[in-house]
Amino acid sequence: MYAVLKNQLFSWLFQLRGPETGAIVLVQRRVFILPTRQGLIFAAALLVMLTGSINYTLGLGFVLTFLLGALGVNAMIHTFRNLANLRVTGGRARPVFAGESAHFTVHLENGGNTDRYAIGLTPDRKTESFVDVPARTVTPATVGIKAARRGILRPGRMTLFTRFPLGLYYAWAYLELDMHCLVYPHPANPGLPLPPAAATTGAGAEHGRGQEDFSGLRQYHVGDSPRHIAWKAAARDQGLLTKQFTGRAESELWLDWTLLPQAMGVEERLSHLARWVLDAHVAGLSYGLRLPGVTVDMAMGEAQRDRCLEALALYD
Repeated sequence: MYAVLKNQLFSWLFQLRGPETGAIVLVQRRVFILPTRQGLIFAAALLVMLTGSINYTLGLGFVLTFLLGALGVNAMIHTFRNLANLRVTGGRARPVFAGESAHFTVHLENGGNTDRYAIGLTPDRKTESFVDVPARTVTPATVGIKAARRGILRPGRMTLFTRFPLGLYYAWAYLELDMHCLVYPHPANPGLPLPPAAATTGAGAEHGRGQEDFSGLRQYHVGDSPRHIAWKAAARDQGLLTKQFTGRAESELWLDWTLLPQAMGVEERLSHLARWVLDAHVAGLSYGLRLPGVTVDMAMGEAQRDRCLEALALYD
C-alpha cells in the first residue's frame, strides 16, 4: 500500500501521465527547480558572511552579502526561465539492429524572443546531450539508447534539464513522448550460405545488381556481407569498402524458416534469416520470406529488405 501511494504521489507531483502524443508545452506546472550542490555551498557561504557582518558590524560586509544574495535569486529566475514555455515534440527514430544504439530525436521549439542555452536531455542520467535553442527556432536534441533486444524499443521517461547560467540551480521537466524505434534481429556473423535460388522468368528476371561483373566499390554499410568486403583495400588503410556487381538478376529464392536446422532456437533462426535477407539484397536477387504464420511476397530492392527485416523484428 505504501508503494502504491508513493507512486501515485510521485505521478501527481511530477505530472506523469504516461506516453503523450503531440507536442508538450513546458508550462510552469511542469518545470521543477532545486539548488545544486554548488548552490547549497553558495547559500552556506552567504550565511557565514551574514553572521560575520552582524558580529563585527561590517557595513561593506552587508553590502556584499546582499549583493551576492540578489545574484543568487536572479540566477534562480533565469534557470527556471531557460526551460519554461519550450514546446517539445518527438521525432522519428531510424531502425537499428539489436546490439546497436537507437537514436531518439526530440525537437525543442523556442517561440520566445530570448535564446535558451545549455539545454540537456538524458534518458538515464548517464547519457546526456546538450543543445542551445536560439529564439524563434526549432532545435533537435538526440540521445542514444542501447537496443539490447529485437522488437519495438520505446525511450521511456526522459529528463530535459538545465543548470544555466551559474550552475547554482537544477531545473528539469519529465518527458514521456509517444516514440518508438524498430529493432531488427542481429544478423548472424558468420551466417549460413543462402539457400539455392530457382531460375524464373517472373519478377526475378529483372535487371539489377547481380553477381556477374565487378562494377566498383562503395562505402561499407552495417549489415553488408563479409564476403563482399574489399579486404585488400582495407589492408591499404582505405577504410571498409564493399564490392558492387552488375549483371542480370534472374534468380529468386524463398528465405524459409523451415530451411534452417531444427536444433536452432527462435532468436538464432531470426538472426540467420536476417543475414540471409541482407545477403540476398546485396546480391540483387528477388526473394521472399516465409515465417510461421507470416509471408512476405517475392520482390527485390531496399523496400523489400526493410519489409523482411520488419517482419523478423516483429515476429511472435
